[in-house]
Amino acid sequence: MRSESCDIFCNVVDNYGDIGVSWRLARQLANEQGVSVRLWVDDLRSFGKLCPELDAGLDEQRCRGVEVRRWFADFPIVEPAGLVIEAFACKLPDTYVQAMAAQEPKPVWVNLEYLSAEDWVEGCHGLPSPHPSLPLNKYFFFPGFTAKTGGLLLERGLLARRDAFQSDAEAQLCYWQSLGVPERVAGELRVSLFGYENEAMEGLLGVWEQGSLPVTCLLPDGRSLPQVAAFFGHQAGKAGEIWQRGNLRVHVLPFVEQERYDELLWACDVNFVRGEDSCVRAQWAAKPFIWQIYPQHDGVHLEKLEALRTRYAERLPPAAAQAVKGLWLAWNGGPDIAGAWQGFVAQHGVLARHGAEWAQRLAPNNLALNLLDFYRQVA
Repeated sequence: MRSESCDIFCNVVDNYGDIGVSWRLARQLANEQGVSVRLWVDDLRSFGKLCPELDAGLDEQRCRGVEVRRWFADFPIVEPAGLVIEAFACKLPDTYVQAMAAQEPKPVWVNLEYLSAEDWVEGCHGLPSPHPSLPLNKYFFFPGFTAKTGGLLLERGLLARRDAFQSDAEAQLCYWQSLGVPERVAGELRVSLFGYENEAMEGLLGVWEQGSLPVTCLLPDGRSLPQVAAFFGHQAGKAGEIWQRGNLRVHVLPFVEQERYDELLWACDVNFVRGEDSCVRAQWAAKPFIWQIYPQHDGVHLEKLEALRTRYAERLPPAAAQAVKGLWLAWNGGPDIAGAWQGFVAQHGVLARHGAEWAQRLAPNNLALNLLDFYRQVA
């Protein structure tokens, strides 16, 4: 069998989800499994927000055990790796595909699909798609939540590090101090808010402002910032600012690298997340979470939202399951965000216990290990 090498191709889109998943996968394959990984990225400047030591001016560099290469339109002649991952249906360079076809044995070509909890994913996971004119197969690989899918990205020891952090009051205090957040007051809820633009934002901030519990909102710099700034009467906002109204205090955080974001999720009581990568990280954090799915004009995103909500809530008591449904729907275009939030908070203890059980149930189905097993079977 050929030595284990992997080329991952990623087009960076505006929300960082594609590069976030690709960068996690590249590091896990390289650092935990000893695979020689090249990560081809078309936008190194955006990638640099997730990896601060990356030099966007260099076409070739090594970062955290991964060879990072700029993906030029005029693609260089290179020898393809044994495992070729096309992240989220990005189109591989024609010259690279021709080089794959000329190799013997052929590389294993995988299209890493978007995450979905829908039932149909199980039937499509691992299926081959023959190239129309070349002697190549491309295989569909679906991340997911059941044993018949590709699973989820989970680094070695992540859950143990989470448990150590969440059981160490001193470590958490130091973390909050590093963000400039004061010690908790009685009854306070700490909430991370990472999302897209949202019509429900003003209603959510209003119920926090007027509610009976103090709420500290940790807001990473991003697409939600202008709406939150407007709520407090500001035209814009920036990292480091703190805004207070009623029982709501907002701390604006800088856009953080992935490991620091995990700590934020571990430390908060409730996490609002968006897209794919932060949704998975919130589930590993084992805290109650609300998912804002990337909206699509045809409304198909709501089917995906409902599919995950159904799987996540299937073992919850009826009142807690209803609380999850109410707030997830309200945050994704549904009605009554204020009532939905209050119902969710009332079930916080049940949801926190469920979060830990859910993460433990998902943990054995590891995406990176499943990808390597699939490659070794097909190669």
